[in-house]
Amino acid sequence: MYKVEIVENGVQATNIINALENQGYKKENIYIFAHDKDRSEDLTNATETGNVSMKEQGLLDSISNVFRKRGDELRSKMQSVGLTEAEASKYEEVLDTGKLVIVGSLEQLQ
Repeated sequence: MYKVEIVENGVQATNIINALENQGYKKENIYIFAHDKDRSEDLTNATETGNVSMKEQGLLDSISNVFRKRGDELRSKMQSVGLTEAEASKYEEVLDTGKLVIVGSLEQLQ
């Protein structure tokens, strides 16, 4: 089970992350997505949340992401943490507007 939140900035993201933690989500199972790769990495590091890695994606998708456009990479990563293809496309469009998408997963992904 997962929960998706859309926010405008890092302050709102921090508030949502705290709220998700209070609801039982572990920080390593909360993921922040931003269209700008540096912004995404900076927010992930600052909030100490999960990083979509080979563990979530698998080897093939991780390697493929090196060659994908950013939008394709984001959709792939969102799908790897539990979103459907349609949901990932919808939220990738939200990222195009400069907003952040936060996905919290209650289950440890395998």
